[in-house]
Amino acid sequence: MKIAIIGTRGIPNNYSGFEQFAENFAVFLAKEGYDITVYNSHNHKYQKPYFKGVKIIHCFDPEYLVGTFGQFIYDLNCILNSRRQNFDVILQLGYTSNSIWRFLLPKAAKVVTNMDGLEWKRTKYTPLVQKFLKYAEKLAAKSSDVLIADSLGIQTYLKKKYGLESTYIPYGANIPEHFQKSILEDYNVRPFSYDMLIARMEPENNIEVILDGHCASNQKRSFFVIGNHQGTKYGKYIYKKFKDTPSIYFLGGIFDLVKLNALRKFSSLYFHGHSVGGTNPSLLEAMASEALIVAHDNPFNKGVLGEDAHYFTDASDVTGFIEKLEKKAFSKMIDNNTKKIRYKFSWKSVNINYLKTLVRVYQSS
Repeated sequence: MKIAIIGTRGIPNNYSGFEQFAENFAVFLAKEGYDITVYNSHNHKYQKPYFKGVKIIHCFDPEYLVGTFGQFIYDLNCILNSRRQNFDVILQLGYTSNSIWRFLLPKAAKVVTNMDGLEWKRTKYTPLVQKFLKYAEKLAAKSSDVLIADSLGIQTYLKKKYGLESTYIPYGANIPEHFQKSILEDYNVRPFSYDMLIARMEPENNIEVILDGHCASNQKRSFFVIGNHQGTKYGKYIYKKFKDTPSIYFLGGIFDLVKLNALRKFSSLYFHGHSVGGTNPSLLEAMASEALIVAHDNPFNKGVLGEDAHYFTDASDVTGFIEKLEKKAFSKMIDNNTKKIRYKFSWKSVNINYLKTLVRVYQSS
């Protein structure tokens, strides 16, 4: 079975999300002996033709020149190349390219699509783009051989909206074997003397709400903001608004899991403001890293965390949690979340379930 993964900027992961999954799953497939290819942006930092047994094909990606529209050109270039490769199964992460270029996908290949999480709700898009994405979602749902939902909420939505069945497979995480406390020295902090968040700098991740809540609190802990604040208009806005707040530190994007795991483990509170999408990888990693989580109150987060987190809806909620919560008082919550990673969200089980799905669709041809 010859497999391709499209719809990401490529591997090794420099972004998180789909890229993180693509790296984990592709390397797993290579170790299992499968012929696996991942499509990379031409300007990805990794330029070699193979990564841990995974074939890499670089395609021209003009996003850095023309903005978001460049993603459609990149997707087109990947799909045109796939027509020459004789793939048996194409795993498509996200649905935008499927909607526009679906008629160009190779006819002989089965298409499995992870539908992601209600992209048309993302506030970074204009109303016109949101309308297009909603239409694109419908086209992708109708034209894929198999749909994958990474959360039960998305699975329910696809059934209710389109009457379509989907296979539920969440993202995964690994429980770190150890945490390097010495990493805190690089950031000049002591254990549990800071709060933090990790997110792409987009409005639906409620970063401004969280930081407003921090600024209004009487608590004197530092606050670490991890994410590329120079990469989006919203990120630049957030940085300009809070850069002169002495207790807030913008650390930029960090992709070293050893560092991230240590920062999460020794944080006092970990804020997860994501309000759109399915099972978020950074949330699972926070659970695996024994963080005490304060999450935005929505069905996606609650579907993962259940009763083992605190939930906020506005800045006053954030302020109250910062002033009142002590991590040592919630060891049971933390332990429960670690168990969820071990038994429900391990990368091993995620990879096996994806492989079973690809084999099933391949054998159905």
